[in-house]
Amino acid sequence: MKIKTGNVPLNPLEMEIAIAALKVSDEFRIIRRLNFDQDTRFTGNTIANPHIGICIDTETTGLNHAQDRIIELGMVAFEYDPLTGEISRVINRYSGFEDPKTPLSTEITAITGITDDMVRGQAFDDDKVMQIAGEASLVIAHNAGFDRPFVENRYPFFATVPWACSMTQIDWKAEMISTRVLEYLLYKFGLFINAHRALNDAEGLLGIFLETLPVSGIPVFKALLDRYDETTSKICAVGAPFDKKDVLKQRGYRWNDGSQGGCKSWWTSVPGDMERDELTWLANNIYSRGVTDSVEISRVNALDRFSIREK
Repeated sequence: MKIKTGNVPLNPLEMEIAIAALKVSDEFRIIRRLNFDQDTRFTGNTIANPHIGICIDTETTGLNHAQDRIIELGMVAFEYDPLTGEISRVINRYSGFEDPKTPLSTEITAITGITDDMVRGQAFDDDKVMQIAGEASLVIAHNAGFDRPFVENRYPFFATVPWACSMTQIDWKAEMISTRVLEYLLYKFGLFINAHRALNDAEGLLGIFLETLPVSGIPVFKALLDRYDETTSKICAVGAPFDKKDVLKQRGYRWNDGSQGGCKSWWTSVPGDMERDELTWLANNIYSRGVTDSVEISRVNALDRFSIREK
């Protein structure tokens, strides 16, 4: 491959020299297209007890898993050491379209670049998808609360595998990264992809897992492994007074209108050992006379977290 600067072509060696020179200066930032075929960050080591992870992404006809459908599915499977978080190699990939049998909205086409012609008559390769899924120890999405219900609706097997979310289960704020959008995270690590296509986004996520967090110095994937299986408490403030909605929002509670399942209420998730503290806060700030009998609590682990079952 050659590029031109003005009328001067650069061969690969000259390009690397130019990149090295730019890196010396604080005036420039270099970003590279993610390319696993040339990626030296995979260790290639033989792992004594290897586990298989899947980075997964979907493009859909809308936001409601109960009525909308997946139109594109991308997966990249990789081998890792569950103790150290070392990632040795990519072992499989899948990318496919599926016809939702209804016209795509102009908004979805604008966001994803997917047209009716691209999906017409297409169907996912169920055998390939299940082959990859059947080997998985862990499935990861960069917004698992969105992707998992869609994937479970299409492939119920995915309800039997633990899931993790790289967007919410890594403390990006503590790493001085204020935005959790996948493209921005890639940029912060000097990488870019053709975003909003399912396989590209899935591979982009794996590309981030090969990096190290800038403040703590912990490998990104190790940071996720250390947290994803924690038991958390989902607390639903059932019957909370309407005039307390702003207080709840400021606390980090989100509203569930019940349209996609679950109790119609304000809710939040907290670490299991913070459950009692949260009930105390609700008693003191939300419910009159401190009575929290209507509060519903469910304890969630990686097998259920983000699942349709949790909705």
